[in-house]
Amino acid sequence: MSRIQNLNDLLRNGRGQTRAVALSCLDAALDAADTYKGTKRVVHRQGDRLTVGDQTFDLADLGDIYVVGAGKGSYPIAQALDEILGDDIKQGFVMVKETGRPALEHIEVIVSGHPVPNPASLEGGLLLEKLAVGLGPNDLVFAAMTGGCSALMALPVPGVTLEDKIAVNRLLLRTGARIGEMNAVRKHLSLLKGGGLIKLLQPATVVTLTQDTAPDSLPWPDPSLPDPSTFADAMSMLKYYEIWDQMPQSVRDHLEKGLTDPGLETPKSFEGWRTYMYDTGNQRDACLAAVAKAREMGYQGAVLSTKLEGESRELGIMLAGIAKEIQLYGRPFTAPFVLASAGESTVTVRGQGKGGPNMETVLGFARYIEGYPGVALASIDSEGTDGPTDLAGGLADDLTLARSRELSLDLKGLLKENDSLIGLEALGDAVITGATGTNVVNLRVLVVDKRE
Repeated sequence: MSRIQNLNDLLRNGRGQTRAVALSCLDAALDAADTYKGTKRVVHRQGDRLTVGDQTFDLADLGDIYVVGAGKGSYPIAQALDEILGDDIKQGFVMVKETGRPALEHIEVIVSGHPVPNPASLEGGLLLEKLAVGLGPNDLVFAAMTGGCSALMALPVPGVTLEDKIAVNRLLLRTGARIGEMNAVRKHLSLLKGGGLIKLLQPATVVTLTQDTAPDSLPWPDPSLPDPSTFADAMSMLKYYEIWDQMPQSVRDHLEKGLTDPGLETPKSFEGWRTYMYDTGNQRDACLAAVAKAREMGYQGAVLSTKLEGESRELGIMLAGIAKEIQLYGRPFTAPFVLASAGESTVTVRGQGKGGPNMETVLGFARYIEGYPGVALASIDSEGTDGPTDLAGGLADDLTLARSRELSLDLKGLLKENDSLIGLEALGDAVITGATGTNVVNLRVLVVDKRE
């Protein structure tokens, strides 16, 4: 069964066969990134013998077992742990974005705020802080931390309020800065981000189950990895983008204090701490699964990159240029061909409209691919909501621009106003998945058929 809820509608709009390939590949990518399946691959139990990746624990020798978590892919991880560990879980809770998740027997499910943290997010952070106080060296904590965790569970540094952090994030998102630059600021305003979680949970053994263990692949300020950035980096970023003077006074005070107080700096290593981190699915696996599906369907395929960043609409134009080169000249690949890619693109907000990075990528692509029959691009946020919308992303092909003219839609104007949602909904080309239970950043599938 397809994870794309409006599959049939999408296939009716434009090049049905080319679209079917793109959407089938997306389905395969999402399945490969399923965190429930990934957790079952990593964690195994036989009696009192618990195996987690390359580590083995004797339950008889352990103290208490806890499960904590937050993120858009964390509920399925918690669900799998609930089934595996059962009554051996002393306490557990997981912070989720969406309502309607079934209750778990041993782990509390708490709905909180995303992309903007809310009071429930702060309550989750305080609950974690309270749990950490009683931890001993024989205890084992599973931390299910995936994308979105930084909003769903919040614990600001002393003196900085949740409202201050929300104001900072709003300013950061409007700069068009790269994710890593923004995260340097976020990590230095939190007791959890940038390795703070591991520090907080000492002296227990901590096993983090996440969706990527490569630091440079993460779009969020991971709470379970050491942080190479510094207070100086955070201040430099804010001044470079000319928003330092707009920061709340509490934020400026804390960052300035951090320059001279080493005790406030985020952890740079976990030496001496017992902490392990395992991958339950990532963008590399997702892209490889998309390519494998393409080959099943008679196409050649490759992973273009799992680290594509930059302005979303410009990324769409670039992908259109690659498609043209393939179809016209057979460079660097020969059609029919499928290119899968991933990475966190950004949007510089200048208008008052509504949309998301993937929607802008698709509309940018649509404006430059007319006249190249049999070319399509599907681009989604893997967790099922693109930006502040409840839609996953969009789909466009060589007929999309002509269809937009028939509907009197000005795609250039919509992009200028950051109003991509209206355009894709009117075209019937918004992709709907609902909550996927995974979050491996943005996924894109570019299909290029032979030119007839």
